[in-house]
Amino acid sequence: MRVRLQKDIEKLKKQVIALATLVEERFRLAVKAIECRDAEMAMKVIQGDLDIDHLEVDLEEECLKILALHQPVADYLRYIVAVMKMNNDLERIGDLAVNIAERAEFMSRQDPIPIPFDYFTMAQKAGEMFQKSLDALVNRDVSLAYQVCAQDDDVDFMKTALQSQFAGEISKNPRNIDSMIALFLVSRHLERIADHATNIAEDVIYMITGEIHRHRTQDYEQTTQ
Repeated sequence: MRVRLQKDIEKLKKQVIALATLVEERFRLAVKAIECRDAEMAMKVIQGDLDIDHLEVDLEEECLKILALHQPVADYLRYIVAVMKMNNDLERIGDLAVNIAERAEFMSRQDPIPIPFDYFTMAQKAGEMFQKSLDALVNRDVSLAYQVCAQDDDVDFMKTALQSQFAGEISKNPRNIDSMIALFLVSRHLERIADHATNIAEDVIYMITGEIHRHRTQDYEQTTQ
């Protein structure tokens, strides 16, 4: 029975990595569609949403099957619980990538507008946090997971700064209001992606240490110093 459980866990790991890889690819494609004003690229993300949904359902079903068949305990149980939570966050990041792609498709049909420099910095930071959270999962790297959690406030500050930039640009060029609102909504999606990346990192910490670390920003800062 234990050998079968180990095989099922290995299968689960491969499914998680497959879903995470696809979600990360779609996120980066959506951000690039904004930068390049590429409607075709945006549509690829939008039309591929069902692929992520199907993988998310398959992963949840696999977790439930393992729980029912093996009734795992200790490390195995912790891993499955963490994966089920990550599964939800990965699916939500996929949805947010679609939201970004929809804004990109809209903006591709509008007149070009100046994009605030901080937008690209924010997109890069959110992407780095997501990548690090996945690396922490694959490598069981608790230190890297703590780094992700400690960076969450950085993205929040960037979104606040962007609000002022967007407001200033709208007042100077009111004809661009629709595109600027679309870009502001993208910044909100990026903030939420950073939040979900933080959730994944917290689940990695739980998976490795058995400790729940939600809402413990001070602990993150001390661990990464």
